[in-house]
Amino acid sequence: MGIGLMIGFLVVLVLMFLPLFDGKNGLNYMDDLYNKISKGSAYYIPKIKKDAAKFDGKKVSVTLNVKDAAQLKNTEMLLAKSGATVAATGNQLKVDGDFGKIMANCLDDSDLMFNNAGDKIKGKYGYDERQVLYNWYNALAAMDKSLSDQKLFAETNFMKIVSAKAVECSYNYYKITPQKISEQAGIVLFSLIFYVVYTMWYGFAIMYMFEGAGLDIGH
Repeated sequence: MGIGLMIGFLVVLVLMFLPLFDGKNGLNYMDDLYNKISKGSAYYIPKIKKDAAKFDGKKVSVTLNVKDAAQLKNTEMLLAKSGATVAATGNQLKVDGDFGKIMANCLDDSDLMFNNAGDKIKGKYGYDERQVLYNWYNALAAMDKSLSDQKLFAETNFMKIVSAKAVECSYNYYKITPQKISEQAGIVLFSLIFYVVYTMWYGFAIMYMFEGAGLDIGH
C-alpha cells in the first residue's frame, strides 16, 4: 500500500511540472492565480490620494543624495514634473516644493503602473516605466532621511505609506491582471483541499512503507 501510494504521489508530481494548465505547469499556474487575486485586494492608492490632499500647500525643502549621474538626472525630472524647484550639485539634489503635489505626482505614476499603463509613464518621462518607479522609491527613501532630520514626522510617516503601499505595490504587481477571489472561488477551494490531501498522501505513503518494512516508531 505504501509503495502504491508513493507511485501515485510521484505520478501526480510529474503531472504538476508538465505545461498542462494554459501552457504553464501547475505551480506556475497557481502562483499566477494567487498573484492576480492578491493584486485585486491590494489597491490602496485611491485612499492614499485622499490622504495626500491634506498636505497640499505644505512647503518642504530637502536635500537628496543620489548615487550616480543617470539616476540624478532622472530623479530631477520626477521632482520637476511635481512642480518642485530642483538644483543639482555634485551627487545631490536640493529640492524646494509642495509636499502634497510631490506625493500626488508620485501616486499618479504609481496608479498608472498598478493599472498596467506603463506606456503612459514612459511617454511622460521618456524612459522605462519600471525605472521610473525605482527612482521614485529611491527618491522617497532619500527624502525620508532629510525630513526626519527636520523632525517633520507626519510627512515622513505618510511618505513611508506611499512608498510601501503605492510605489512598491505597483512595481511588484506590474503587468498582473487583478481578479476577485469570488471569481475563482472553485479553483481556490480545490487548491487548498488538494494541498492538505496531497501532503497527507505523502505522509501516509512513508508511514505504510516503514510499517511494511517492519519499522515501528516508539518512545
